[in-house]
Amino acid sequence: MANKKKISIVLFSGDFDRAIAAFTIASGAAAVNYEVNLFFTFWGLNTIKKEKGRKALGKGLLARAFNFLMGGFKNLPLSRLNFGGISPKLMTGLMKNRNVATLKELLEASIQLKTNFFACEMSMNILGLKKEDFIPEIKEVLGVAKFLKLSEDGEILFI
Repeated sequence: MANKKKISIVLFSGDFDRAIAAFTIASGAAAVNYEVNLFFTFWGLNTIKKEKGRKALGKGLLARAFNFLMGGFKNLPLSRLNFGGISPKLMTGLMKNRNVATLKELLEASIQLKTNFFACEMSMNILGLKKEDFIPEIKEVLGVAKFLKLSEDGEILFI
């Protein structure tokens, strides 16, 4: 019996377009029966927070400020030409008009297709976050060594 193909994606960006890329690859790979591991670290954690808008989460003033400024899923900026935050809304409108899955739909598809979601322990510690601050689909909070072990014999992408 052949081994199942595996892809692991490290999402370290909190940019709207990069999140779209990560979830497009994740859902596409899962749809063709790949084992898919998504590892969210630093600003990438913003895409999987339970609170979708701005929220001062975390322990300590600085962590709360960072988490508030990151903005949550609804406030992911476009990496270029963000135009004060309007571009992600315009891009979502274009996607809907052209029958392309939106970021929200890609996230939901990744969940439905049983993509494995992991949160970075180190980043969470720095930002003062806990597992309860994230969507329930987070399979585990883990460090880099364990993520690399889970990713063995597969491709790793950094987005």
